[in-house]
Amino acid sequence: MAKEKVVLAYSGGLDTSIIIPWLKENFDYDVIAVAGDVGQGKELEPLQEKAIKTGASKIYIEDLREEFVTDFIYPTVQAGAVYEGKYLLGTSFARPVIAKRLVEIAKKEGAVAICHGATGKGNDQVRFELTIKALAPHLKIIAPWRMWDIKSREEEIDYAQARGIDVPVTKEDNYSKDKNLWHLSHEGMDLENPWNEPQYDKILELMTTPEKAPDTPTYVEIEFEKGIPTKIDGVAYAPVAMIEKLNELAGKNGIGIADIVENRLVGMKSRGVYETPGGTLLYAAHQELEYLTLDRRTQAYKRQVGIEFAELVYDGNWYTPLREALSAFVTSTQQTVTGTVRLKLYKGNIIPAGAKSPYSLYDEEIATFSADDVYDQKDAAGFINLFGLPLKVNAMMKERNK
Repeated sequence: MAKEKVVLAYSGGLDTSIIIPWLKENFDYDVIAVAGDVGQGKELEPLQEKAIKTGASKIYIEDLREEFVTDFIYPTVQAGAVYEGKYLLGTSFARPVIAKRLVEIAKKEGAVAICHGATGKGNDQVRFELTIKALAPHLKIIAPWRMWDIKSREEEIDYAQARGIDVPVTKEDNYSKDKNLWHLSHEGMDLENPWNEPQYDKILELMTTPEKAPDTPTYVEIEFEKGIPTKIDGVAYAPVAMIEKLNELAGKNGIGIADIVENRLVGMKSRGVYETPGGTLLYAAHQELEYLTLDRRTQAYKRQVGIEFAELVYDGNWYTPLREALSAFVTSTQQTVTGTVRLKLYKGNIIPAGAKSPYSLYDEEIATFSADDVYDQKDAAGFINLFGLPLKVNAMMKERNK
């Protein structure tokens, strides 16, 4: 009788390297590994051989980069969604695009379960599982970290070594990292103490430190169409190439470090250092263009939507009616977010250097300090009288009741 199949979210890292033998030892499943390429780069090269060597019957390495950018990154940037004022959601929105492909392959292969290597302390378990529940509620979910007797990354290393499995970390260099096209996260080791300054010279991979950035500024112009970046310095870029180019420009100028003690969904605070060079630059440019093209009330309300959107994404609620409804609102606001933003990049700083749009709501003739024929300053008196009437009435009431 053929064995039942399980699809494993496979990265080749420490956790998933030992999960393949663990699944075979404890469930006797036929393990199908799936690696979603969201921009890990060279990390993917050894996975084909490694997965089979450690016991998988098959491995899929799926190129999800363009879908990641167009369907997840761009809508989140358009929303201006930033979690707790710092985190640009690099891991958060990579999980649903990977989980979506896990579900598609599980259906194709006739698998009965999907397995992931997220820990019971983290957010990723929620992100993977909510996506699976939304897209394939019949599939069983296996989360080894909530089941096995292994208690630490050190014990994982021992488990791997006992089975002759090569893992990409040692007990001395044991940062937990997550890399994709958008960012690189660092957690664990010395970063677990919030008082410790990160060893940036040691950990940074996507960017340089501000101290080592060029002594002369870099000017960059980013062109948008309906809130989507299309050109850099007049040159058109496809979605994946766009993020890669922004990473290059921002990274060499020391832009994109976020050191945050964040509130995890599961109730604890955690400390992470995130490298998001291109993302930081893209958010800044997009915001500058919205300052020019959105009216005051829409801009103010959209900021609140951005906060809610970020929390939904962080919590794994991508495939939900509310996220979809918020995206519909955001898409509506982006119809006039077209134009060009010029920025000056200098040693970790992004300095606005100009913006223009055919849909600009800025009218120099109205805003000017020089003489004009379009704004009658006398009109302000009646406006202030009506706008301040509730304050005046309240003050009069207080005087009567002294």
